[in-house]
Amino acid sequence: MERSFHSNGKLLLTGEYLVLDGAEALAIPTQKGQELRVKATGNHGLQWNSFDHEGALWFTADFDLARLSDPITDDPVKEQLRKLLSSCLALNPQFALELKGTKATTHLEFPREWGLGSSSTLINNLAQWAAVDPFALLDAAFGGSGYDIACAYSSGPIRYQKRSSEERLVTPISLDWPFTDRLYFVYLNQKMNSKLGIARYRSKSKPQAKIFETVNGLGEQLVLTRSKDEFDSLMLQHEELIAQVIDQPRIQSELFPDYQAGIIKSLGAWGGDFVLVSGDDTTASYFSSRGYKTIIPFKEMVIKKPRS
Repeated sequence: MERSFHSNGKLLLTGEYLVLDGAEALAIPTQKGQELRVKATGNHGLQWNSFDHEGALWFTADFDLARLSDPITDDPVKEQLRKLLSSCLALNPQFALELKGTKATTHLEFPREWGLGSSSTLINNLAQWAAVDPFALLDAAFGGSGYDIACAYSSGPIRYQKRSSEERLVTPISLDWPFTDRLYFVYLNQKMNSKLGIARYRSKSKPQAKIFETVNGLGEQLVLTRSKDEFDSLMLQHEELIAQVIDQPRIQSELFPDYQAGIIKSLGAWGGDFVLVSGDDTTASYFSSRGYKTIIPFKEMVIKKPRS
């Protein structure tokens, strides 16, 4: 019998970097995510195949379960997966019965370079299969704030806060802005290494408590606003604050200083992946003419309804 699991992708709207240290963050699950299918094969080990959004096989591996605790030095992708599987077993030893003689297949629904959560969707799918806490699996394997894991299983936008390694608050919210037809997600044509961004943030002194309070307040106001002008003002304030914290220029002033239709806000680690853009009917042509062809309207990116 084949079993399947699905997890949503993610985008971090507010609280980037600071969410690691307890700030409240606004985040949205995306319509596109990743699926994991598993079925028995009758063999002894675990066979793994991963397909990209176009159906092309991009990774394949066989695992000897007796050697799952042995690090793999010549294949970083296989080593990451081995570490996840080993962590699943540490959290639930009975999972070994599921792994033996199984073929696992993953299907990604978005391009891998988009940064929408190829790792977090995999972690949450594995956690469902192994019947373990996805946050515990994240902590055991890689670490991080966990907002992406919360997005993976949520059916709509959320407010997320990591109060400690044992306490995380995930609160469903509504983002019923009347101006979503003027909001776009634009891909910056390069994938950002979030680990490097986090390392840069960690290399600096921890921000003062007042900064966390300000970011939390901006997030609350963003949820409540019904005005695009106020929305733009709040996004700009947030951008300027994070720019000070990480000592980097705002993406709008660095790459798009002549954009006048609205505000451009970085999402997650600064410097790559997607940005959120407020604008008008000229926005798409502005970015397209500058070589940024992946322009996704807000309503086409954000998850629409719970999966059955």
